[in-house]
Amino acid sequence: MKKLINKPEDVVRESLLGMAAAHEGLMKVHFDPHFVVRADAPLQGKVGIISGGGSGHEPMHAGFVGRGMLDAACPGDIFTSPTPDQMEAASKAVNGGAGVLHIVKNYTGDVMNFDMAAEICQAEGIDVEAVIVDDDVAVKDSLYTTGRRGVGTTVLMEKICGAAAERGDSLAKVAGYAKACREAGRSMGMALTSCTVPSVGRPTFELGVDEIEVGIGIHGEPGRERMKMKSAREIVAAMAEAVIEDLPFQRGDQSIVMVNGMGGSPLIELYILFNELAEIARNRGITIARTLVGNYITSLEMQGFSITMMKADEDMLALWDAPVLTAGLRWGA
Repeated sequence: MKKLINKPEDVVRESLLGMAAAHEGLMKVHFDPHFVVRADAPLQGKVGIISGGGSGHEPMHAGFVGRGMLDAACPGDIFTSPTPDQMEAASKAVNGGAGVLHIVKNYTGDVMNFDMAAEICQAEGIDVEAVIVDDDVAVKDSLYTTGRRGVGTTVLMEKICGAAAERGDSLAKVAGYAKACREAGRSMGMALTSCTVPSVGRPTFELGVDEIEVGIGIHGEPGRERMKMKSAREIVAAMAEAVIEDLPFQRGDQSIVMVNGMGGSPLIELYILFNELAEIARNRGITIARTLVGNYITSLEMQGFSITMMKADEDMLALWDAPVLTAGLRWGA
């Protein structure tokens, strides 16, 4: 194992210290319990939005804390759910009197711990709503989950809900946008290689030199199928078919599309993949109205990518276009 770290047990803490040093004025980092909060929180009269999950998926979630997106994020250990006390502390730190929205990826630990934190906050008079993201079309009832995994739609949901909260929408309305994103978004990923968790020191799984795993989870969970290496065109065609047909997307639909790197794939390859997806969308009469291409929800150094497609009306596109200023996503601010 070769990694640019000091000690495996210090990876998360030292990474958070680095974020705080690199983005001073944008975010603050709290320890024991760990959470990242926007520098100006809490904002009175504004709905607070928090999310969280295991570290190793950067920039998600801490990299999306800031104006127009998340108010706070709770980072767990590598690929490990954060704890209820982190979520409780983060919720209280962003509560400006208008309530708090929890955006929760559908992993058993995340769901359970966010539920516990919400109960504590509600008992103390904080209005909390939670929306669970379960957009992975690859498998159902995989490791860590009951039902579908929560993956790429999380990023799009955080941006759209963050914009709605920033303009002053109520908790019910912001949660309504979150539910609309959940219903409209679908994702699927694949891997060329495994990743190595620092504390483990060996790859999470093994792939032959000519093998790929299609439908992989962001923690290295098994996918739909292990197969021989194929061209970018063939891989995207198979994954796009699964994503498009699941909703299904129809001719005339507008969409926000993300081609996301899993941490180890170069941008030149991600653009090749996006080009293939764009051609498929054109042939099906699906308009790609907005795009993201890059590393947004990763799996340490895994080579691979994921596709996320979400139907979007003009209201959702306007929220997407609204200013955002975070470490991992910024425009118009």
